[in-house]
Amino acid sequence: MNRRTFNTTLLTATAGLSLGMKGNSESKKSMLLPPRLRAGDQVGLITPASYIEDEGLEKAVKNLENLGLKPVLGKNIRADYGSLAGSDEQRLADFHQLFSNPEIKGVWCARGGYGCARLLPKVDFKMIRRNPKVFVGYSDVTALHIAIQRYAGLVTYHGPVGSSTLTDYTREHLEKMLFSPVDNYSIDLAPLQKEKALEEEVYTTKIIRLGVAEGQLVGGNLTLLASALGTKYTPKLKNKILFMEDVGEKPYRIDRMLTSLRQAWPLSDLAGIAMGVFAGCESKNGSRSLSLLETIEDRLGDLDMPIIYGLSFGHVDDMCTLPMGIKARLDTTSKSITLLEPWIK
Repeated sequence: MNRRTFNTTLLTATAGLSLGMKGNSESKKSMLLPPRLRAGDQVGLITPASYIEDEGLEKAVKNLENLGLKPVLGKNIRADYGSLAGSDEQRLADFHQLFSNPEIKGVWCARGGYGCARLLPKVDFKMIRRNPKVFVGYSDVTALHIAIQRYAGLVTYHGPVGSSTLTDYTREHLEKMLFSPVDNYSIDLAPLQKEKALEEEVYTTKIIRLGVAEGQLVGGNLTLLASALGTKYTPKLKNKILFMEDVGEKPYRIDRMLTSLRQAWPLSDLAGIAMGVFAGCESKNGSRSLSLLETIEDRLGDLDMPIIYGLSFGHVDDMCTLPMGIKARLDTTSKSITLLEPWIK
């Protein structure tokens, strides 16, 4: 199948384009909750970062259909510009069109990769706040999550991209976040993670600092958080729980990014730190490098707050979905995150 001839007759976004930098000051309003998704809802698929191959897009469409949703493809979803999914203007147009269309009940990133941060200066945050709806993705999508949280005040969802594999664990937590919320929902470790930890240390759950913390959830991919330092999109940290994950980075690079966070941010202002599974970030056998867990403990272990590594989120099949901007409780003993307030209407 030609990469530009994927069948887009499923549905296409038709709302008008809204461009220009708006909402350029941090939102002082309370966090806005989007309406929950319901069977039959139209949900837009976009590629705000890297180009998605036909196989990945087909998988994203099927995933949404299997959830009872009607996928709506962004008009430019088959565009490409090098490794990017079209020019910045094309990717931003799809983002704005789907968010501003009242018939679209959610916007789902079909994949991550690289490129979301390029869009931030022209994102219309005021329009987003006027049109609150579910927004889902992870990895490079972190750039959009933290900017929307800060300048639109909308709760968004750090969870699987459209082309992710929806395991039983992933789907269960995704549906609880977007379709059927419950009070005081507790997110525990994926059952299979304990088995994987027997073979791969990266799946091991390790308490860095024991304790219980409460605060709003903020964070995402470590590389994206580090690259946002010095920009106006970095999250505020006071009394919040910072969650982080990454993939394919050597321990010395994890060290470098955590060092940058420490030197640029007042990490001591945090209530706690929750780290996911850092897949593919182990040191090689025979290397003089510290291990991944040694690196994390070295860089964060002296902070006086609850800190845990290895919760079930990140670039792994079994991943939970975390609502950003919602007050939660991190308990290192039970290895869980409990949501303490509503995260969707």
